[in-house]
Amino acid sequence: MTAKLANKIALVTGATSGIGLATAQRFALEGAQVIVTGRRQAELDAAVEKISQDAAERRPIGLRVDSSDLTALDGLYEEIRARFGRLDVLYANAGGGSMLPLGEITEEQFDDTFGRNVKGTLFTVQKALPLLSKGASVILTGSTAGSSGTPAFSVYAASKAAVRAFARNWILDLKDRGIRVNTISPGATRTPGLVELAGNDAAAQQGLVDYLAAQIPLGRVGEPDEIAKAAVFLASDDASFVNGTELFVDGGQAQI
Repeated sequence: MTAKLANKIALVTGATSGIGLATAQRFALEGAQVIVTGRRQAELDAAVEKISQDAAERRPIGLRVDSSDLTALDGLYEEIRARFGRLDVLYANAGGGSMLPLGEITEEQFDDTFGRNVKGTLFTVQKALPLLSKGASVILTGSTAGSSGTPAFSVYAASKAAVRAFARNWILDLKDRGIRVNTISPGATRTPGLVELAGNDAAAQQGLVDYLAAQIPLGRVGEPDEIAKAAVFLASDDASFVNGTELFVDGGQAQI
């Protein structure tokens, strides 16, 4: 069977753990030349080694980049241009957030969340445009939080709603180039970023996972590889007529 991403050049930002890392591993397994980014060199090096174990052919490349730093993004794309000359898949995954209820939200929390999730996503995609091949796939990371309510999570939710709005509008800006832009919106997924919302206490982390699982029709949280498999679909030619959609990978939570 032919690999779904054979001969494709794929960039995954924020790929040192969780969904980003799992997706990069899947992309490599499906034959893509994978480039991954992260903000911390040690974690980035470890991720590259993990992805290498699944690479069908070419060794993945890790580049240290903060996606909210526009100068760093310029350097990232110059490196990709020099090595490969194009991008076929861009998964703008870097981001994150924290929990604070209304009344305690700070300017620092707002700027950090919107800088990573909104500014970072916008310029990650915009600066990639000269490299994107005809028919390229752009995948944005949304969240079920962007279309539902969660206590103390309004800033993160608003940032993900903005990401969803980007996809709806960018497909019109890019229609003459045949570039597809889709949003993948995970539900609660067992990642370091999720469990760390509960702090460092293992019991509190498990309590959060159990609480979230109880809200999901399937009765459990997702695993990173389950989100990665959906990302492979959106990245591949199997999704050649899928454009502007929001694909919920959430065990049914957004449907109730």
